[in-house]
Amino acid sequence: MGFRCWLLVITFVLSLGFQCELAGAHGQRQLLQSLEAADDGVCTAVVSPQGYECREYEVKTQDGYILTMNRIPQGRGGGSAGKRQPVLLQHGVFMDGLTWLLNPPQQSLAFVLADNGFDVWITHGRGTRWSRRHESLDTSDPAYWAWSWDELASYDLPATVGFVFQQTGQKLQYVGHSMGTLTALSAFSEGKLVDKIKSAALLTPVAYLSYMTTPIGRAAASAFSGEMLEALGVAEFDPKGVVGTNFLESVCAMPGVNCYDLMASFTGLNCCLNDSTVDMYLKYELQPTSVRTLVHFSQTFRRGVITKYDHGSSTANMAAYGQSSPPEYHMSNIPHDLPLLLSYGGGDMLSDVKDVQLLLNDLSNHDADKLVAQLVMEYAHLDFVMGVNAKQVVYDGLIEFFHRHS
Repeated sequence: MGFRCWLLVITFVLSLGFQCELAGAHGQRQLLQSLEAADDGVCTAVVSPQGYECREYEVKTQDGYILTMNRIPQGRGGGSAGKRQPVLLQHGVFMDGLTWLLNPPQQSLAFVLADNGFDVWITHGRGTRWSRRHESLDTSDPAYWAWSWDELASYDLPATVGFVFQQTGQKLQYVGHSMGTLTALSAFSEGKLVDKIKSAALLTPVAYLSYMTTPIGRAAASAFSGEMLEALGVAEFDPKGVVGTNFLESVCAMPGVNCYDLMASFTGLNCCLNDSTVDMYLKYELQPTSVRTLVHFSQTFRRGVITKYDHGSSTANMAAYGQSSPPEYHMSNIPHDLPLLLSYGGGDMLSDVKDVQLLLNDLSNHDADKLVAQLVMEYAHLDFVMGVNAKQVVYDGLIEFFHRHS
């Protein structure tokens, strides 16, 4: 059966489960529906209706991309006067800032942090729904998509972190999920941002991908699928568009790939998501990225090392980097006194336990009191941002970690 048919089946089954969900999830779904009914942003559609103050900002990167950021400066009940500790939430690939707001307030990290005294800043990465503008390029122009996660580490993070630092006058706490951990680790390894970051919590840390077990990811990377799209002149990958649907259909048809449960075959079997949240994720949250980003991930998987994007020839690499092969990111160069929390799942097919161990090996000389590693055996990739029990399992410890390093 084709991918489109399976997506319809999945959505139908999840819609049946939705009828049994709690009122909080029902209300969250109604709020998200306003994202389609009108061209409302996150503040108007999702945050303010739930009783939280919300502000929207635009930030321009050094290479001309105009990014939207949202700010929840305090909890639902207001709070005591005085400066609150700023915390930046950075989403992963195929997501945007809505990731942190899909569950009811008592389960969504952005709201949990605001209610616990933090000044919460939410990013929306370039190319996603609310960050598709550029000072001179249009999204229909392939040049708009001529970036990989290198540029997210080199341009987007410095722009957003720098903006929050300038607005608040304080160093930030940082939370990244999936690709949002990779970009931060890459930046830290080159000495970037560390003067503006107090500590970083990395949920499902992605660095090495050698042991990635996701059937879709391994099949696509092994078949050089991203390079084939790039060779065909495809620059944007929209998982809900024609190119994305056809691409997934072709991967799901490969031997050994079973896409019956599409989400589980990509992320691992998430233990603790409610059906309504999964339904909302599939409908609202799958976001575009660049084909080059997918190629870059494929390169990391195939080569077993973390390098900058390989442009495909010695000449092109020489022009970009001054050397014939792409430079390597050395995670061991991350400052040893930068407080890091790594929280990862035993069922995660994207951020496999063995790959996280390779990262921890690189961090073996880190100051012992500045490195915390938490393995949640039952969790997979999306449980960390959408799990109904993530507050108790992950977020409470994350908040305590931030307080300890504030």
